[in-house]
Parts: sequence; C-alpha cells; structure tokens
Amino acid sequence: MMKFTKQNFCFLVGGIIIYVVDIGVDFWVARKYFCQEQYFWSISILCFRGLSSSVTQIFSYEWFKNDWEGTDTGVLKWIFLVHLFQCGIFIRYWFALKYGCQAAFKQNSSRDVSEADPPNFIQKQAIDAVTDINMLRIFKTFLETTPQLFIQIYILLEHGKNNFYQYAAIIMSFCGISISMVDYQISLRKSLPDKDEFCMLPKLVYLSYKLLTITSWIVSISLITLLSVKSSVVLLIFLWICGFIWTLKQHTTFCKSKKMEYLYRTVVGVVLVFTFFNIKGRKTKFYISIYYATHTVVTLGILFVYIFWKPSIIEEIRFIFLCILTILSLVLGIIFLVVYYRCFHATAYCKPQACLDEVDGEAGQKDRVEIDRFKNFIMQ
Repeated sequence: MMKFTKQNFCFLVGGIIIYVVDIGVDFWVARKYFCQEQYFWSISILCFRGLSSSVTQIFSYEWFKNDWEGTDTGVLKWIFLVHLFQCGIFIRYWFALKYGCQAAFKQNSSRDVSEADPPNFIQKQAIDAVTDINMLRIFKTFLETTPQLFIQIYILLEHGKNNFYQYAAIIMSFCGISISMVDYQISLRKSLPDKDEFCMLPKLVYLSYKLLTITSWIVSISLITLLSVKSSVVLLIFLWICGFIWTLKQHTTFCKSKKMEYLYRTVVGVVLVFTFFNIKGRKTKFYISIYYATHTVVTLGILFVYIFWKPSIIEEIRFIFLCILTILSLVLGIIFLVVYYRCFHATAYCKPQACLDEVDGEAGQKDRVEIDRFKNFIMQ
C-alpha cells in the first residue's frame, strides 16, 4: 500500500485553497455580469455552481451514512444539516487534514501511534479521506468547472470583450480541471496494489492528454454554439443520452440504493460528454478509440460547416487561430493519450473483493465501516 506523504499533504492544502478561491471567483464573475445587466450569464454561472454543489453534497452525505452505519444518529443528523447548507465538503477536508497530518508528519513518532491505530491504518484513513474528496471533485469538475469554461470561451468569442474577470474565470477553470484530473489519477494509483507512485512525467503526459482533448472539444462546442444555440444544445443532449445509455449497459454498482445509482449514472453521462472514463475498469482500447474518433469527426464536421455555411469567416484571423488551436489541441491530445496508455497506464485494476471493515479504535466510539468505493468508481 502506498504511503500518504508530506508532498500529498501539501497538495491537499493547495487543493483546499484552490477550492475556496474558485468559489470566490464564481461569485465575483456572476456579480460582474449581473452589474452589467447580463443576467442570463450571471444566473447560468450560479446555476452550474448550485447544481454541482447539490450533487456533491448528496453523494458526500450518502457516503458518510454508509461509512458510519450503526453510529450515533445524532452525529449523522448534524452532518446532514451541514450538507444541507452546502458545506459538507469542508467536513471532508477537515478529516483529510486531520488524518493526512497524522500520516505524513506523526507516523514515525511512537508516542503518536497507539496499538489501536497502527501506521498502516492511519495511512489508509488519510488515503480514503482524500480519495473521497477527489471523487467528489471529479463530479464538480464536469458539472460546473468545465461548463463554466465553455461559457467563458463562448462569451469571449461572441462579444469579443476581454475583461480581467473573464480571464480569471478561465484560468481558475483550467486550474480546477488540472488539479482534479491529476489528484484523481493519484488516488487511482494508490488504490491499486503493487503499483509504482504516479511520478512527474506520467502526471504531465496524463494532464496534457486530458487538458488538450477537453480544450479542443470545448472550443468546438463554442464554435457550433456561435452558429446555432439550438444545434449546440441538441448535440450536448444527444451526447449525454449516449453516455447515459452506455453507462446503463455497463451495469454499474457504485451505490447501494437504486436511486443513487441512477443519479451516479446520470452524472457519469455528463462526464462522458467532455472526456472519456472507463467505468468498469475493463480493457478500453476499442471504446476509447470509438470515443475520440467520434470527437474527431464531430470537430472536423463543425469546422467544415463553418467553411460552407459562412465562407466569409475563413478570412478572419480569429477563425484561423481557432481552427489551428482546435486541430492542434486534438492531435497533440491524442498523441499524449497514446503515449500515456502505452507507457504509463496502470493496466491492472483492483480485483473485486469484499469491502474491508476497519475498526475505529478511539474510546467511546462504535465500529466504523470504511467502504472501498473507489473499486466501483469511474476508472481510467
């Protein structure tokens, strides 16, 4: 089992800072649009923020309920209230900081490690706490951050106004996507037995693959939205339906209840609109090839539509730049994808096994069951 290191703890603290700053930037940008009487964009940003927050709170509370089954109901009621006020993620960050500090800084001190809490148990607590956060951040990334990146790019293309707060929102979106992608992949590696640490080169290759393909796709959607908002909406809904149906056919078993499982599949359908994830941890060479081949065809189709529908636009420098950016990002992204899967991909996934029961050794508390959720989560 991999260790939770001081570097991991620093990344955790950095993630908290980015999360808080991201919330502030969202409200700041929404306020700016509102003051400029651009109410639609202001409401859209707040709606995406509210949607992602609500979904992550629902999953977070459900996981607390599963993990703490059989414990004091008063504690769960308090946790429910915190999640109701959209602050559940901060409870998870508090646990992650608590366990992470013990694992990274105090595990070598004999006086800080009791017989009831051996070093391996402390490490597992820290890794489990951070893994839960990273799974929730994946949901947030594709329910809020990526759509907001699309909105900001579309506004820049449509109105041609360059404001500092727009660039701030775009930068924060890229930072949020980058951190959530890398942290998710790190959690995946830590959940796999006998796997090497996810070092710098694989991180950069993986991050380049994700960011470049997502950027190309978002610019493509922005371009089709400029031509016809209805066409863009229809395309996105169609892609979500395809992703949702594929998720249904995979017979995912991530949640205990059917209602939560359908919510999970709905969210994964949204994720699949923007990037590929392996839902069941199986070999995906065929599926990922189909996925990015489809993205390539749609992207080229959008560019050809522009050429035949609005031939005058091909003389504009902006369109030429966007074409180069879109195609170059897609080609480089696929190249990094091939390099990652050939050289750095974790080819062995966790084997199905019974959930591990971990006993909380603190006096006065009942046994706590820690559910190994990640083995049924979206893989890669």
